[in-house]
Amino acid sequence: MKLEREYPRFVITKKGTRWVEQGHPWIYAEEIMEKSAEPENGALCDAVSEGGKYLGTGLYSRHSKIGLRLISRNANDRFDAAFWRRRVQYAWDYRKTVLGPADLGCCRVIFGEADGFPGLTVDRFDNLLVTQTLSVGMEKRKDTLFPLIVEVLRADGQRIDGVFERNDAAIRSLEGLEQGKGWFALPGETPPESPVTEICENGIFYAVDVENGQKTGFFLDQKYNRLAVARLAKGRRVLDCFTHTGSFALNAAKGGAAHVTAVDVSESAIAMAEANARRNGLAERMDFVAADVFDLLPNLKKGDYDFIILDPPAFTKSRRTVDRAERGYKEINLRALRALPRGGYFATASCSHFMPSELFVKMLKSAALDAGVELRQIEARQQAPDHPILWNVPETDYLKFYIFQVV
Repeated sequence: MKLEREYPRFVITKKGTRWVEQGHPWIYAEEIMEKSAEPENGALCDAVSEGGKYLGTGLYSRHSKIGLRLISRNANDRFDAAFWRRRVQYAWDYRKTVLGPADLGCCRVIFGEADGFPGLTVDRFDNLLVTQTLSVGMEKRKDTLFPLIVEVLRADGQRIDGVFERNDAAIRSLEGLEQGKGWFALPGETPPESPVTEICENGIFYAVDVENGQKTGFFLDQKYNRLAVARLAKGRRVLDCFTHTGSFALNAAKGGAAHVTAVDVSESAIAMAEANARRNGLAERMDFVAADVFDLLPNLKKGDYDFIILDPPAFTKSRRTVDRAERGYKEINLRALRALPRGGYFATASCSHFMPSELFVKMLKSAALDAGVELRQIEARQQAPDHPILWNVPETDYLKFYIFQVV
């Protein structure tokens, strides 16, 4: 196919071509055989097979192992502001369809490759948008993209007062990008004075510090998993491990738990969780402990709690450390299962893409066997639908969440 436009042309190996034709948008640098020219970092480039077949157009990264991130497979696309506005509108319309109106005030607006914005995350926390830009192609286009996102949301009647960039992620170095964080300068606007706002999720209010909170300030992907926990919590003694700012613990308390203990190694997170409990009038049935879960679980007596929730941070962020991560997951799950009485309830999660579902399930079976219990599965869940999963992009499928009864 002869292309009218003049972008640098990359010839891709047979292996890379098969990968793209199976639907994956990444072309690794080692699969690029020839370049018609050496483009600028972040530039648009066309990918073709050895036989000259057009495969797609993507954003070039000179420093990353992912040499080209495809944004379109349509040879007729023109990548102007109108193209990106349509894509933003499509992403927002999707959220309006899959989320209830009450959930649009705190949701993921852009989820990287799953929305056609490779390496870009945009979360909404009430009146603030928080971005994390992990690819040079998106970094080079943010002056166009961020005002467009604000424009699309405001046109729908949404209040957006500012955009805060959370580019303090070490992975940016793989793209040759510097780390940092701060307000994005929307043209003609003054950013808000405070990076702290308040959201309401599942009827619970949270203070969110978009500058200093983990990731973009709050974990939105467990939204509906928290509701599933709340439905089972009534009358139970609940232990929420790795509570962060208290989200699972607060949902359990709101669901009618007899008592909830929230545990996190971070004293600042525990302070924020306790403040959130007071804000929601739930503090009387809760207590908060700053402790290492790995130290706390072995000291529990069987029956101290009849519902334990494990929502740890990612124990592995690469394939090299999967074995070590599996041992860590097994230790906490085994300890929790040993502490629960027969008939107790157990929720457990992994948010690492590198811990695949098959390996996580294998670990859970091994932990249950060693604990001398059986697991009766109640639900197997994933991330909320504002974090959509593309079946041809396995990296978008990362969250595993199981709820069991111990029998």
